[in-house]
Amino acid sequence: MEILWMLIVGGIIGWLAGLITGRDIPGGIIGNIIAGFIGSWLGGLTLGSWGPVIGGFAIIPAIIGSIILVL
Repeated sequence: MEILWMLIVGGIIGWLAGLITGRDIPGGIIGNIIAGFIGSWLGGLTLGSWGPVIGGFAIIPAIIGSIILVL
């Protein structure tokens, strides 16, 4: 169940990054999930793990990292 929750939260993070930047992420839902996972890793690496944590992702650094990845 935890893996499913991580996939859902990763997809939402990637989708938000695409909305904020105004760019379409290739690959649809799978692309959003991948952008969410890589963006959360990038955000955690550069900004640390602060803010609310949902599904194993620190939300604020994950969104910022995903935005950087999409740009």
